Amino acid sequence: MNDAAPAPTPAPAPRKRVRVRAPELVGRGGWINTGGKALTLADLRGKVTIVDFWTFCCVNCLHVLDELRELEEKHRDTVVIVGVHSPKFVHEAEHRSVVDAVERYGVHHPVLDDPELTTWKQYAVRAWPTLTVIDPEGYVVAQHSGEGHAHALEALVTELEAEHEAKGTLRRGDGPYVPPEPVATDLRFPGKPLLLPSGNLLVSDSTRHQLVEMAPDGESVVRRIGGPEDFNEPQGLALLPDGTVVVADTVNHRLRVFDPVSGALETVAGTGKQWWQGSATSGPALGTDLSSPWDVAWWDGRVWIAMAGVHQLWTYDPSDGSVAVAAGTTNEGLVDGPAEQAWFAQPSGLAAAGERLWVADSETSALRWVERAADGAGYVVRTAVGTGLFDFGHRDGAAEQALLQHPLGVTALPDGSVAVSDTYNHALRRFDPATAEVSTLATDLREPSGAVLDGAEIVVVESARHRLTRLRLPEEAVRVEGAAHRTRRPTTDVAPGPFRLDVVFSAPVGQKLDERYGPSTRLLVSATPPELLSEGAGKGTDLFRDVVLNGDVGEGVLHVSAMAASCDDDPGNEFPACHVHQQDWGVPVRLTADGDTRLALVLAGMDG
Repeated sequence: MNDAAPAPTPAPAPRKRVRVRAPELVGRGGWINTGGKALTLADLRGKVTIVDFWTFCCVNCLHVLDELRELEEKHRDTVVIVGVHSPKFVHEAEHRSVVDAVERYGVHHPVLDDPELTTWKQYAVRAWPTLTVIDPEGYVVAQHSGEGHAHALEALVTELEAEHEAKGTLRRGDGPYVPPEPVATDLRFPGKPLLLPSGNLLVSDSTRHQLVEMAPDGESVVRRIGGPEDFNEPQGLALLPDGTVVVADTVNHRLRVFDPVSGALETVAGTGKQWWQGSATSGPALGTDLSSPWDVAWWDGRVWIAMAGVHQLWTYDPSDGSVAVAAGTTNEGLVDGPAEQAWFAQPSGLAAAGERLWVADSETSALRWVERAADGAGYVVRTAVGTGLFDFGHRDGAAEQALLQHPLGVTALPDGSVAVSDTYNHALRRFDPATAEVSTLATDLREPSGAVLDGAEIVVVESARHRLTRLRLPEEAVRVEGAAHRTRRPTTDVAPGPFRLDVVFSAPVGQKLDERYGPSTRLLVSATPPELLSEGAGKGTDLFRDVVLNGDVGEGVLHVSAMAASCDDDPGNEFPACHVHQQDWGVPVRLTADGDTRLALVLAGMDG
């Protein structure tokens, strides 16, 4: 008989993973939140570094900033998050604008301002947001595109900490973040205004997570309502028929109602959790998830919600306490037609005007509207100004050739026209439906995000100047010839004919694709112009697609939307925890005879 104790079971060896040497972090705009120090990868050696490629116009990027906060705090002595700001719009390439955005959205880690997309190109990034993980020895070990990867990053970080602690290559201690000096102002990056029946002005003071009531002069503070325990970056405000105010509590993914008389606050819609694909799209308001509601308006007997986080319009009906999708498919783009088939791109401003609900559709730099269908059954969506995701600028004249740049607000005017808070052009614009002409009402407004009429004047929120500005509506508008811009992103050369699209996805450690209730992946492929795809457009459940590219189309954009749901890999658990990973790509392509015949888009993992 052998009385010796059994040998201990050896710990499993770390997984063998692909490693690629990380390129240096370079950007002409320099560094923010480092106390003036220019960081290099050598400065980050010994830490797990997560590089977050983002741009501040992108609501999905803002979602990821929120997703990363818990990870950032939990692993603050081993993990450094570095934001690389990679602009889409011209305004986002201005360094001052990036500095403002870092403060506005509470970014508490170093940020590299990369206006020329130098680092974006070096890391072969194809979409916002993208997260790249660099191990303590300076190697890229994973890439994740889109939202919903916090749990996967947590698992990977834990694994890397153990591996490099054992190797002696992990360095614990404080990171390189240096907070900026606070600035004292009555408002800080305010969002949307509202004229109260009392004549006072109510404004969402977004960065300070409160509402502020101001006297008619727009300068004297009457009272402050709420705080971080009540709101999280509130935006839109709308007066309800009973005199209360509905508030878009954006980052809390809720609607709240404020009573200006009693001061009472009440949650009326949303669970506080972000809506994901597969969640309910209608039902009891307090039991249904929302996603970054950005503005609200009372129209056609209901509260309409600009649901920026999922590129849709929803409604809230106070009479029965329900919410429902009213327009949009969750696909990002500009498509008109029946409301249930229309595409939006981060709708961020609403204004009710008679039979029309005007919409500032920010990512398409468009002014759009919703109206009842001719037969009275349902709604239709139409576009007044704007052509798509990649064209923007500041140009007046006929609406079909006029240009806006990421507008966030729209205001109905007494003559039937509308004023547009043309945020990234720092201007207040006007569209006249009677003439189909666009003009400029005022310039030199720093990031106007909303406006409200007060008699013969209009009060504009200058968000980046932290103030309200009162203007007289001019009888004659200023005409601006302006300039047109197109998003300058690296173009991929592709070959006409048969072409392979591969979405790369590796389930996080301890998880797998769960097919017990049907396919757990989804792929949607389309193109601009549609003629670019001779074959292969549409929906499917595989994360790959064989398509045919039309050689008669010289260039265009491939739109790819992917989703994968992974669940805990534990056969004994009847109800495993599941997580959704999703991303939309818009990839500019140019057709050439010697171009690529395959395009790999990384949702999670590394392309082998």
